[in-house]
Amino acid sequence: MSPESTGQNEHYLRVFWRAFRTWRGNRPFWAGLFTMAGGLPIAYFPYANMHLGNVTLAMSTTAGAGSLIIGVLLITLGLTMWFHHIVRVFAGVAAILLALISIPVANIGGFLVGFLFSLLGGALSISWAPGEPVAEDAAAEEAGVTGAGTKAPGPEFHTTAAVPQQPEQYDTTVEADGGRRRAG
Repeated sequence: MSPESTGQNEHYLRVFWRAFRTWRGNRPFWAGLFTMAGGLPIAYFPYANMHLGNVTLAMSTTAGAGSLIIGVLLITLGLTMWFHHIVRVFAGVAAILLALISIPVANIGGFLVGFLFSLLGGALSISWAPGEPVAEDAAAEEAGVTGAGTKAPGPEFHTTAAVPQQPEQYDTTVEADGGRRRAG
């Protein structure tokens, strides 16, 4: 074993966390999480009872089955965002529509908690875009390294103070993704 080979010495939790971060970065993770978190109170509150001392307050409504269906559909859409991220736009639009429908049907959208989480999750799902992998050659050119591994010829540093300095040229073109990075 050499000190450079750290692959065998890594703890299994670190390996799992790194794999989870890679998985999370390739899909709209937070959109699915917020959508599922919004579906839970929408489905739960119509069947819940609050106990205030000796008084039991039932929050059930006549549309309890509708609330349960909306909540289960939101949880299903959140899982769809995670595991079938190709249909993320459809899932996001459906989550927003179900969140809006939950306002009159499910106790003001799970007392606005489920409504806001589902609305945010749907919006994040619609706006999420997969990241583009950077080519290794383009990254090497930006770093100034040629194909042989040597530094590309460029301006040399001189020790004399009489060398005129040229102003640095800035690239004003916009990147293909508009300067956005993927959330993850």
